[in-house]
Amino acid sequence: MQVNQLKVGAILSYVVIGLSNIVGLLYTPYMLRMMGQSEYGLYSLVASVVAYLTILDLGFGNTIIRYTAKFRSEGKIEEQYSMFGMFVVLYSLIGLVVLILGMGLYFNIDTLYGDTLTPEELEKVHILVLLMVFNLVFTFPVSIFGSIVTAYEKFVFQKVVQIARIILNPLIMIILLEMGYRAIGMVVLITIFNVATQLINLWYCRNKIKIKIRFKKFDWSFFKELAGYSFFIFLNAIIDRLYWSSGQLVLGANVGTAAVAMFAVAIQLEQMYMGFSTAISGVFLPKVTAMVSQSKSNKEISDLFIRTGRIQFIVMAFILAGFILFGRQFIYLWAGADYTDTYVITLLMFIPLTIPLIQNLGITILQARNRLKFRAVLYLCIAIFSVVMQLLLVDTYGGIGCGIAICSGLVLGHIIIMNIYYFKRQDIDIPKFWKEIGKMAISPALLGLLTYWVISQVDLDTPINLAIAICTFSVIYIPIFWMTSMNNYERDLLYKPVKSLVTRLKPTS
Repeated sequence: MQVNQLKVGAILSYVVIGLSNIVGLLYTPYMLRMMGQSEYGLYSLVASVVAYLTILDLGFGNTIIRYTAKFRSEGKIEEQYSMFGMFVVLYSLIGLVVLILGMGLYFNIDTLYGDTLTPEELEKVHILVLLMVFNLVFTFPVSIFGSIVTAYEKFVFQKVVQIARIILNPLIMIILLEMGYRAIGMVVLITIFNVATQLINLWYCRNKIKIKIRFKKFDWSFFKELAGYSFFIFLNAIIDRLYWSSGQLVLGANVGTAAVAMFAVAIQLEQMYMGFSTAISGVFLPKVTAMVSQSKSNKEISDLFIRTGRIQFIVMAFILAGFILFGRQFIYLWAGADYTDTYVITLLMFIPLTIPLIQNLGITILQARNRLKFRAVLYLCIAIFSVVMQLLLVDTYGGIGCGIAICSGLVLGHIIIMNIYYFKRQDIDIPKFWKEIGKMAISPALLGLLTYWVISQVDLDTPINLAIAICTFSVIYIPIFWMTSMNNYERDLLYKPVKSLVTRLKPTS
């Protein structure tokens, strides 16, 4: 029986997210306590620095997905294979550039962080940078194959590999931590998994999808077209790094590893939060690209935007309400008393981030339409504004100051200006979108206020009390939201699979 890769891929995306978050929630407290705040802050600092080298992908990953989907829909097989060969060459050259820049970073570590790190910490940073740079240099040339798997919509294979990695990584890391390895052991393990994943993608592309790599004369005119598309994706990668990695760099240079650790935990929670939304929109790029290529009406694309946004809001509203109500006690019990600022920092990210997350199909639409220029330039300006604010606020407010700066940028650029752009320039029915979301938000808001008053009267300083409170809130919230905020289509998305499963399991007479 033919597997519906889109539907199963979306389902497995949530399995990946759920499993990843469960593993993270169980493993992270152990890891934080075994590594210690200083060691974890050191790892997070180096990871955030080296992350800037990943932007040398130059946006080509998404470009491969888009043009492969386009060529497939047009039946241009040989053009695909020639494009793959061109990207193998490009990525190999990028790997060489990463090696050169990585070595430049390695020899300037003392200059960058000599004032805030101890000699022992500086020595570890040198080792960590070498390992992470090797990771990137090797994986860049073969990273094309992961993009090909996505473009061919082989989501089931892709997610199964992710699930295996999610399970194996913490199991092996626990063994390494018990043996006394800390940040260096973690980076070695990550490197091994990255290399293995890329080689598995290579095997699948060659043996299952049966793709070929053609090395022909370099087509500069086609490369110019690809570069024009990928440039604004590249800008978005720079923006992501400025938003989500600059805080660690600023805190590392001005405050120290403890502040970096608190901010890094907030970023980890933010990444979990983002994952719940991007799981759905992430599998829609090939479909939206086909809709645009087939000249589907703006109304059809707008309706998909609203329908997807509503589905995403179902998940995001529940998580946001729960974190606002129980997040402070959760972080205290989960991460420890040393992470007191993490709740406020995380909340400064969660609240404004919710809006672009339930609208992130808009990014997929812009990619499919090749209309990323405005968004990329706008977000670059907002990201620079956010970094400047972080530098101004870090000495006085520390990690919370960095959180305020990020929050300000999200509100100004991601919410206000982009909603105007979607409505005026992309013909997406934003007023209808907000009307739909507004109706859905009434019940969570009222129930949240009532719950806040109730929990303010009780003590939630033990894991059992907190778990009981969260479960009680969920038992009340879910049926109320089901009845008052969801429409029939959304209820059927949940009800029909359950009904089908029950029918299959029901014994026949």
